[in-house]
Amino acid sequence: MSKKPYSPAKNSQAKSPQTKSPAPNKSFAVTEASELLAFLLAHLNQGRNSVKSLLAHGQVYVNDHVETKYNYPLQPGQTVVIRKEREQEKIPFIGLTILHEDDHVIVASKEAGLLTIASDKEAELTAYRQLTAHVRTADPKNRIFIVHRLDRDTSGVLMFAKSEAVQQKLQEEWQTIVKERSYVALVEGEVKRTEGTITSWLKESKTLKMYSSPYPNDGQQAVTHYKLLQPSKAFSLLEVHLETGRKNQIRVHMEDIGHPIAGDKKYGSRTKPIGRLGLHARILAFEHPVTGELMKFDTGIPKLFYNPFRSETAKPDNRRSKG
Repeated sequence: MSKKPYSPAKNSQAKSPQTKSPAPNKSFAVTEASELLAFLLAHLNQGRNSVKSLLAHGQVYVNDHVETKYNYPLQPGQTVVIRKEREQEKIPFIGLTILHEDDHVIVASKEAGLLTIASDKEAELTAYRQLTAHVRTADPKNRIFIVHRLDRDTSGVLMFAKSEAVQQKLQEEWQTIVKERSYVALVEGEVKRTEGTITSWLKESKTLKMYSSPYPNDGQQAVTHYKLLQPSKAFSLLEVHLETGRKNQIRVHMEDIGHPIAGDKKYGSRTKPIGRLGLHARILAFEHPVTGELMKFDTGIPKLFYNPFRSETAKPDNRRSKG
């Protein structure tokens, strides 16, 4: 995140006599073979527990790399440095992996079951909360901003902005900045057509379920393109490209053509062959909103999505399929 240049306040040269400069790093040359803990105890005027704490918190460097082992063998010619500040502890992610991070955006891969963001009243773990905590390890004032979302039970690529200006640019120019946004969908039944396009006008019911309106121009236009990757009598694997990004768009459109996404009870599914929703945001390709660089992130097809095709016990969908 870009930061404003530091400008000292007036009369900042007049320091209080009580103000102390931070202690400098301590450096020691190794002149004879020794174990690290013994070397530190011999060179530092500190107790054994205090020295062990320095090691545990990543403050001891041997030739520019952090070393935490008490019995690490030192050799003549090496340099041991004691850093005054602790190594910043990294917060472990749950259901989330960072694919790319720079001063302007974070691209991450989210597992199924993790919310993108929750309301302020909810304390549930989300991708947004975890990445906010991550950027604040560098500066407590840092923030991230929502650009788009994935449903809780959809896995895959997700992007966040690291400033309001970048968020606004991405949202306003999403259709031109994003070059590819494709999903993999495991759907019920045998899809007959090798490819197709679904267009409808989406609306939301009072029960918060999206549906395709039977009337033109009634709601938000949604366009979904699909290509058949692997068919079987019971299930089909599709590559899905979004031309528009509406709420639950793929889920509604798959139900519309008679092939609901496996595990999607809300939108007509009768099976749950992989124990989760069969929808994965595989690819996100875009022009970087600041540098203009073309970036592409491909998370592949989850191996789990192939399981129904290997299983002889998969039950076919008895409903009539529409190609």
